Amino acid sequence: EKSHNETSLGNSPAMYRARGITETTPSFMYPYGTSSSQMVLRGVDLLLECIASGVPAPDIMWYKKGAELPVGKTKLENFNKALRISNVSEEDSGEYFCLASNKMGSIRHTISVRVKAAPYWLDEPENLILAPGEDGRLVCRANGNPKPSIQWLVNGEPIEAAPPNPSREVAGDTIVFRDTQIGSSAVYQCNASNEHGYLLANAFVSVLDFPPRILSPRNQLIRVIQNNRTRLDCPFFGSPIPTLRWFKNGQGNTLDGGNYKAHENGSLEMLMARKEDQGIYTCVATNILGKDEARVRLEVKDPTRIVRGPEDQVVKRGTIPRLHCRVKHDPTLRLMVTWLKDDAPLYLGNRMKKEEDGLTIYGVMEKDQGDYTCVASTELDKDSARAYLTVLAAPASRLRDIPKERPDQPRDLELSDLAERSARLTWIPGNDNNSPITDYIVQFEENRLQKGVWHNHSRYPGSVNSAVLSLSPYVNYQFRVIAVNDVGSSVPSAPSERYQTNGARPEINPTGVQGAGTQKNNMEITWTPLNATQEYGPNLRYVVRWRRREPRGSWHNETVWGTRHVVWNTPVYVPYEIKVQAENDFGRAPEPDTYIGYSGEDYPKAAPTDVRIRVLNSTAIALTWTRVHLDTIQGQLKEYRAYFWRDSSLLKNLWVSRKRQFVSFPGDRNRGTVSRLFPYSNYKLEMVVTNGRGDGPRSELKEFPTPEGVPSSPRYLRIRQPNLEIINLEWDHPEHPNGIITGYTLRYQPFNGSRMGRVVVENLSPNQTRFTLQRSDPISRYRFVLRARTQVGEGEALVEESPALLDEVEETSPETSPDTSPETSPDTSPTISLETSPTISPTTSPTTSLETSPTTSPTTTPTTTTSTAASTAASTSTAAERAPAATTRHELGT
Repeated sequence: EKSHNETSLGNSPAMYRARGITETTPSFMYPYGTSSSQMVLRGVDLLLECIASGVPAPDIMWYKKGAELPVGKTKLENFNKALRISNVSEEDSGEYFCLASNKMGSIRHTISVRVKAAPYWLDEPENLILAPGEDGRLVCRANGNPKPSIQWLVNGEPIEAAPPNPSREVAGDTIVFRDTQIGSSAVYQCNASNEHGYLLANAFVSVLDFPPRILSPRNQLIRVIQNNRTRLDCPFFGSPIPTLRWFKNGQGNTLDGGNYKAHENGSLEMLMARKEDQGIYTCVATNILGKDEARVRLEVKDPTRIVRGPEDQVVKRGTIPRLHCRVKHDPTLRLMVTWLKDDAPLYLGNRMKKEEDGLTIYGVMEKDQGDYTCVASTELDKDSARAYLTVLAAPASRLRDIPKERPDQPRDLELSDLAERSARLTWIPGNDNNSPITDYIVQFEENRLQKGVWHNHSRYPGSVNSAVLSLSPYVNYQFRVIAVNDVGSSVPSAPSERYQTNGARPEINPTGVQGAGTQKNNMEITWTPLNATQEYGPNLRYVVRWRRREPRGSWHNETVWGTRHVVWNTPVYVPYEIKVQAENDFGRAPEPDTYIGYSGEDYPKAAPTDVRIRVLNSTAIALTWTRVHLDTIQGQLKEYRAYFWRDSSLLKNLWVSRKRQFVSFPGDRNRGTVSRLFPYSNYKLEMVVTNGRGDGPRSELKEFPTPEGVPSSPRYLRIRQPNLEIINLEWDHPEHPNGIITGYTLRYQPFNGSRMGRVVVENLSPNQTRFTLQRSDPISRYRFVLRARTQVGEGEALVEESPALLDEVEETSPETSPDTSPETSPDTSPTISLETSPTISPTTSPTTSLETSPTTSPTTTPTTTTSTAASTAASTSTAAERAPAATTRHELGT
């Protein structure tokens, strides 16, 4: 079956009369009538259906009156009979209509869609803290369809029935407080409701009279490495809100600007700590009721640096190599030097000796080969240096073949040296079963989030049976050990006793922070959360902060328990600075990095101009246009897009599909190519620019024709052999003429086994669809190649061979007359009919002369003339019964 998206001559009246089918105009089976209506609630999916009947089967197209179908939300289902719009919003209201059409006509049904909405917040009331005499306001704004009504309650009662309060004034969705007094504290409730639902929010209005209070410990000590960023914290409280200032060493100048940056939360940030910044810092909080102050002592330390690190070495087995690690550090800080081998802690046994400025290995062996890392660390910073040690092995003597097996499991696990962030695990190795143990794998299990699930903790060399394990806070650990040799791994050891570490504030912040708009007036902030061993304490949450990326942008913040937060009422496609900080009941993680995100995009405001079209060939055009200004894109430029459709064919009475198609040109460009067009057709084209939100306005409509091309192959070629003297051929016109058919070229050649006859070429008229061939002998078979022609040239070939004659004669019924027409008695005809698609390449024939080198013998011309005359007579004799088809072919050929 051919869809209406392709050119088809098969939908002619003659075809339906031959099938006994009456063609009818479309009519709707559902819904009834010419119009209907649907009501849907905001946020749900809307399904519109149109089911039509008619012959041929109608095509269904969907449109929205005065606008395009919602971009990114629509989906056609059930062969275009249903239109689904997901997550409906108020913008989706309007009139939609489905158009059912076939070549007999078209009808349409209009569906009026009304989108209703339960109330949703625009501004939710927030808690309010006021000092006596201060002014303030509570705002409760909601939207919906119908518009929700706002009702205020105070302490659970309607505000109209509450005792009068001269400092309170209700103005619709806003309560204004003026000159508030002690005793005016209350709980206010806002109820926004319509017929589809309601919203209820509480806001606490507290009138407090409280002098300033510094909440941080007194006389803090802060130590920082030189040239690093640091922050002095001074959280405070009071009502009215106090003013906070910082001073250094009792001097009278307020610290803000230059190397200092004072934050609204009371913190003083130093962008780069220097030696001269050491000293006593005082924060003073003041309001009309008094003041409070606290002191912080800052010490700036020298950084830790490895001045001579280990170097790559190649040594022989049995020698004593030395790896250097000389460190310079601040003398007031405690220095710790540790060594790693292949990024795992190095076990210092009898052969490994750590000295003040290096590591010595006595009697080095092949298993000592690898990466060695010296790590020098203090409580404030660390430095590391790495080198690779290569051990050259001595020739090994041949050993007897000894059976080798996996090692036995380690046993008697013991925990010791228990600390906040570490513990020592010791075990007794099992039997190696004649294959030395190469590694030990330490695994852990915690019973708070993933009870019974074991995770790899660390890996140690086979010479080790004790290791100091690094631990995370707030984890109830249990350990086990697996031994590994060249044969495989042992079964895990019995678990150790459990060890619960204390909680602490998180040390890292979430990663993968992103900000992107999902609508034109919002920005969704997402991140990758911390895992169980990174939480470090109960009630993990995230403090999300954002602000416009501009010099005077102010920070907003929200505490979130999930992994996303949506910021509403944002301008279209502007950059934001975003921070996401982890927090638990023990405190917050360090200051997070700043990420850049963008609010939602809106549709572009301008269309490409000066669109020009140059026809390349019968199926392709070249486009150029003037690009839009970047300020009008209102988002990130995605692509330029050319919409085009086939408006009509240059052939008469040829139905074409006007379905819109498009070609995308990604990026900021001004030229492109549109291909795979239908030849000999009229096209229309318009262009848009596209961003992440969708298409912008359309450009000026352009029209252009495509020139003629070569036709497709004839639809079929039937071969009938009613007797031993003649062969009848019958074919149908090409499905895609691609121009005016000027005639047909028929090449045929007899063959008998490997013996080939001469090639005969017949040039036939454009209306001829039959040909009769007089056999030269009753034994040979024939190969036929048929092509249609336009003025451009010959089209695709349809190749067929006549069947074996002997097989046909054996199947012929003795009662059947050889003169019987195969069309009048198809059930009793002795002929064999073949109908094929043009999929057989002529090059698959055992002889290629038929396609590539038609004979030029003088005897070909009289044969061609005679055959053409005979075929014309055969065609004329059947003109009466083929009148409708012949008329159609004539119109296409002229």
